[in-house]
Amino acid sequence: MNRRILAAGAAITVLGLGLTGCGLEQPGGGGATGGADGESQGTVTIYSPRPSAITDEIIPMFEEQSGYDVQLVTLGAAEVADRIRAEKDNVQADVWWGGTPSLFTPAANEDLVEPWGDGVLDLVEDEFQFDDDKWVAEMRQLQLIAYNTDMLSEDEAPKDWDDLVDPQWKDQILIRDVAASGTMRGIYAAQIARFYEQDGDPERGYDWLRKLDANTKDYAANPEDLYLRLERQEAPITLWNHQDILAQAEQGAAFGIIEPASGSPINMDGIAKVAGAPNPEGAEAFAEFIFSPETQDWLVNNAFQIPTVEIDDPPAWLEPLTLKELEYDKELVAEHEGEWIDYWLENIKNQG
Repeated sequence: MNRRILAAGAAITVLGLGLTGCGLEQPGGGGATGGADGESQGTVTIYSPRPSAITDEIIPMFEEQSGYDVQLVTLGAAEVADRIRAEKDNVQADVWWGGTPSLFTPAANEDLVEPWGDGVLDLVEDEFQFDDDKWVAEMRQLQLIAYNTDMLSEDEAPKDWDDLVDPQWKDQILIRDVAASGTMRGIYAAQIARFYEQDGDPERGYDWLRKLDANTKDYAANPEDLYLRLERQEAPITLWNHQDILAQAEQGAAFGIIEPASGSPINMDGIAKVAGAPNPEGAEAFAEFIFSPETQDWLVNNAFQIPTVEIDDPPAWLEPLTLKELEYDKELVAEHEGEWIDYWLENIKNQG
């Protein structure tokens, strides 16, 4: 079969570990390696869209092992990019942790991020180093269809992208507000791109998004709002990434995922050092920590992360996934995503 469906309570519970669980074994397990007499090595400021279930575990681990203090600013992925751009002449952040190529590549072209040092690059395969080493991919993320398993059965749920624009799903879809979300921007841009390659313009993609807007009951302000409303059964269907949906299911939400039959956009999700960072050494230390085998093992087994580094023992939750990729021109998306999303905001959203 070209798809796999993973519902809440199946396959993922074998981990026996939740993203918010207590008493988890921490990567490294060796205690702090900071400055003499436990003195702080300084502060590392991290801008990130990563969910709190991950940052609440990873940040303390890093602080304990490195001796650095962390100032974490949590924003949507696109909001991180906008803030770093706005602060170009007064840089505040050291690390940009979490974003897609459509956000990192323009930032690299504008010299908003700078190359990682050898200590980081030696941990990452060449295929996951991008834009002259100015950012590296930490994980691969499937963008797919998700649904409330108490409202729809596996057989009833839509199986592919074009099923979503069928009038039968009118007012049956909830979507995270697109402009601020790297995940949603990636999904929408991929849908436009698959038609653009055939027609040479975005019009048929815009028409597809108009039909999707007509079926969309509402746009959630943030991921937490999306999960809450999906769980409250305001509508049965959403579009999101595999990682966050499986994490919610692990915590008891009646959510399942569907890999669309034609394939999923598989985004590289990365990490970058902000150009002119106040604490570049701390930024390098954080990235080296993220790519350490111990941290990657924790992220795979506790955060449903599809890694970009080899791991010794792949978890059972990965087995049902085909990882079939939707084919589209990623360079085209990197070039045009901004104007496409702007057009959607001005001419399509809430007009169906």
